[in-house]
Amino acid sequence: MAEIWTVWDAELAHTPSSLTQSGGERPEQRGAHDGAEPLWGVSRVRPDGVAHMHIIPHSTWEWRCAEYGVDPDDMDTLLDIVLHEPWIPDPNDVLSLANPAAAAVLEDTHGLPTCWTPAVSDTVRLQAQLARVESVKRHRVRMEPETQQVRQGVLAYVGVDKVAPADPLEPIKSLTRLDPVRVESRRLALNWYRDNLQKPARPMWDSKPAGAFVGRKPWGGVA
Repeated sequence: MAEIWTVWDAELAHTPSSLTQSGGERPEQRGAHDGAEPLWGVSRVRPDGVAHMHIIPHSTWEWRCAEYGVDPDDMDTLLDIVLHEPWIPDPNDVLSLANPAAAAVLEDTHGLPTCWTPAVSDTVRLQAQLARVESVKRHRVRMEPETQQVRQGVLAYVGVDKVAPADPLEPIKSLTRLDPVRVESRRLALNWYRDNLQKPARPMWDSKPAGAFVGRKPWGGVA
């Protein structure tokens, strides 16, 4: 039977930034040139009371949309995948079989295509990943929201003047907006990788290596 981990909160943070675009670099902040990429932190508590923070880069949502064809507006599906995929065992790790719960997931999902499998539709890839997630939720770990009453009581106890949302993941769902151009660029990269798994690929408009531009007529040729 799966462990129940309770979800308490989600908050937005960011990667380091040099702040050069905001009026001048501050000496104590030596991050990337631009930086301040969004990071989501999801607070979770294990059944034994140990708290965890799951850090999720904003780009993770873009990659899962590109990998499995998830609708960029379908945050429920994206969250279901991302919150549970850490417990999908690696089929190439033989030690996974030493864990009965992990072994059960491997048995359930053996032979399913992955996001890297060539010549498979996004629909089939997504169905396979959701099957893995459902197996994880059945055998290993299932995320469930802590009740609003309990979360509000803790906020009151520590003196935080904040109303706990009915859904602890509401900040992610209400604030996240995915750029379709960024999703599409990641899809192009994935297509190129998959195509090259089958045979040496020629760049096309929907499958090309980084920085490649195919063009729709010969350059320098007859107009």
